[in-house]
Amino acid sequence: MRLTSEADGDDARDGARRDASPVTNSRPIVDDMPPLRRALLCFVLLSIGAAYAGDLFSNSFLVRFKRDVDPGEARDVAQRHGFVNMGPVLGSRSEYHFVNRALPVARTKRSIPHMRKLKVDPLVHTAVQQPGFIRVKRGYKPLKVENLVKIEPHKDPTDPYFPYQWYLKNTGQNGGKAKLDLNVEAAWAQGITGKNVTTAIMDDGVDYMHPDLKFNYNSQASYDFSSNDPYPYPRYTDDWFNSHGTRCAGEVAAARDNGICGVGVAYDSKIAGIRMLDQPYMTDLIEANSMGHEPNLIDIYSASWGPTDDGKTVDGPRNSTMRAIVKGVNEGRNGLGSIYVWASGDGGADDDCNCDGYAASMWTISINSAINDGQNAHYDESCSSTLASTFSNGAKDPNTGVATTDLYGKCTTTHSGTSAAAPEAAGVFALALEANNKLSWRDIQHLTVLTSKRNSLFDAKGRFRWTMNGVGLEFNHLFGFGVLDAGAMVALARRWKTVPPRFHCEAGDIKEIHMIPSKKSVILKITTDACKGQNTEVRYLEHVQAVISLNASRRGDIELFLTSPMGTRSMILSRRQNDDDSRDGFSKWPFMTTHTWAEYPQGTWLLEAKFNSEIPQSGYLKEWSLILHGTKEPPYTELPVLDPHSKLAIVKKAHESRSKM
Repeated sequence: MRLTSEADGDDARDGARRDASPVTNSRPIVDDMPPLRRALLCFVLLSIGAAYAGDLFSNSFLVRFKRDVDPGEARDVAQRHGFVNMGPVLGSRSEYHFVNRALPVARTKRSIPHMRKLKVDPLVHTAVQQPGFIRVKRGYKPLKVENLVKIEPHKDPTDPYFPYQWYLKNTGQNGGKAKLDLNVEAAWAQGITGKNVTTAIMDDGVDYMHPDLKFNYNSQASYDFSSNDPYPYPRYTDDWFNSHGTRCAGEVAAARDNGICGVGVAYDSKIAGIRMLDQPYMTDLIEANSMGHEPNLIDIYSASWGPTDDGKTVDGPRNSTMRAIVKGVNEGRNGLGSIYVWASGDGGADDDCNCDGYAASMWTISINSAINDGQNAHYDESCSSTLASTFSNGAKDPNTGVATTDLYGKCTTTHSGTSAAAPEAAGVFALALEANNKLSWRDIQHLTVLTSKRNSLFDAKGRFRWTMNGVGLEFNHLFGFGVLDAGAMVALARRWKTVPPRFHCEAGDIKEIHMIPSKKSVILKITTDACKGQNTEVRYLEHVQAVISLNASRRGDIELFLTSPMGTRSMILSRRQNDDDSRDGFSKWPFMTTHTWAEYPQGTWLLEAKFNSEIPQSGYLKEWSLILHGTKEPPYTELPVLDPHSKLAIVKKAHESRSKM
């Protein structure tokens, strides 16, 4: 089922056309653009939302006025036509969120009479009924009730569940590999515990009365977008299904040495609850308002959910949500940029997280998981956009998951899935932000690349090996650049110098249609100087996007590979055996890779498309655009090298050698 209406798709396409101008080679990312226009750096961001059509409609409406109106005027218009004004969208004075309580939460037909009522109002320019679409929590097992087990206190920390928190301190318990953990004790030893940093848990609510959370709860930064009130407490269900957010919150900020449950990665940081996941169908406006909520009070947004992990869905942020995310990274945290952490997905080997427009976005940090002996969990998705990994459940005993807080003052040891991985990363980033509160959203990504460790991580099936890119950085298709190392990240954050300004270069495109043979590959080439001599020149890479349109007799059998001029080969789309789409294909879909980080982009890029199928298939590669993101100046020149064997030393040496050529 396609989950967005044709009208909404038209709206997104119009937005993409309107905002295409900032991405030409003649414009750098500069501050003289209007904020939102500056934020929308490339047309692919909004084209994500243009690919959907559907047959579910909510009782929410996006209303655009002909001029700026104050909330009182908007309220009067809403009441005049039988609506309730839920407030402005992303702080706008011309766009508001209206709800009609007389309509069902989800219906199969658009309500033309209600839209007509709004459109005939002299103040209203357009009114768009919001489609409803599916968003699912990410977790390996159904959540279940557990009783608090009384455990003798343990030394440092003394919290009773700390011995079970192997992801914080792995001594080999429960069949794990000793020292395979987040190395948080090295960060704590530096006096860094997350003070003055707030992480928002965007989920099904947070039990903010939990004794292990209540003193670290930031009520001012919290909100319930499902019920539209300031109290994001989870809705009760007999099966405790809405314990997801509370479990994630405890991973970040559970208090230390209070005799309750375990301890959070950043146990002196604050958590905010944003309840937005608990309704039958998600809407674009709920997502957008959640991701744009209190951007100067919230530092990190943690999301352990996304499109359905069924191996056949291709889905991502709609128009308003993408605007909120991009506005967040450009304007949030008083201009330093909001940090969005995303769980990569639980679809396993049958799915590819590059088909999830949230996890694959360059604006988010996509986190995968490993289990306590170093192998990937069987539910882990793989893709080239994953930046790093943390941990989920145990190997020999799958019930040995992440020990954390649970609903109603309880504790659990069975939280798992990439749902558990993302909040751990958020906690590590909170530590880094306390160490250096001037870090930008890009600085956090650079620190992640430079300090994550290969450690003992390995692919249990032997499919994906560790590979070195053109400047000596090791990466893995499952684990990104490795497992987060809190101690190393905090140490480097303390002496970090903000990276140079980022530019994007439209490096070239191929718009001729090329057939994809059934048994052979089609290889396309783009040779680029990376906008040399222009004000968008890129010499040192960060993210690379291959924006692709294609159709196939069976979409799931297509594999795509992107090879950089330095020879790094990224699988940007793997086979998805459950995806039997033969109609939609991919339309301007931005496949992203981080594997070429810090490489030099000048030269010839190769795109290879082929079928991985025993049954003959046919397809057409209709369009490919290459977009390079990175800096003109070398990013690490001002950083002193303390360890000659560190990633920083390796990359700096490569860059210095290049500059002498």
